[in-house]
Amino acid sequence: MIRLFKPEDAKKASNLIARALREVNAKDYDEEYIEADVRALSSDNLIKRAENNHLYICEREEKIVGIGGIGAYWFKEDESRLMNIFVLPDYLGQGIGTEIVKAIEQDIYFTRAKRIEVPSSITAAGFYLKLGYQFKNGIKEIDKDRLYRLEKFNE
Repeated sequence: MIRLFKPEDAKKASNLIARALREVNAKDYDEEYIEADVRALSSDNLIKRAENNHLYICEREEKIVGIGGIGAYWFKEDESRLMNIFVLPDYLGQGIGTEIVKAIEQDIYFTRAKRIEVPSSITAAGFYLKLGYQFKNGIKEIDKDRLYRLEKFNE
């Protein structure tokens, strides 16, 4: 089941993100980088992000197993940004990330946008490429933030 984030989800969602970062993304990033992301995606910060963005929760048997979000890109109505797509490591490879992105792609932030950008981790780039996102401006190198910039256009 995919549903909108509620403030009471924040602690469990933040713990899921921390676990995913530490167990999955750790193959591509050092501990300092991972822990900075863990702090940036704390429960308080998720609640704040949900004020101006739409965050989605995936539940299986009443357990939060995935989270993802979308919001306006620099407050523009015709551009949006995917963010925070994480799946609990025990549930990777079961299509949960794809389910979350499909739900997000029905969201008003996605449907009204002409362009959707994804600041993708090294770890997740292949996932987004499989879903039709492409390297922004054809640049296949990570940027100064150690992320790939991917994008998709709506017709």
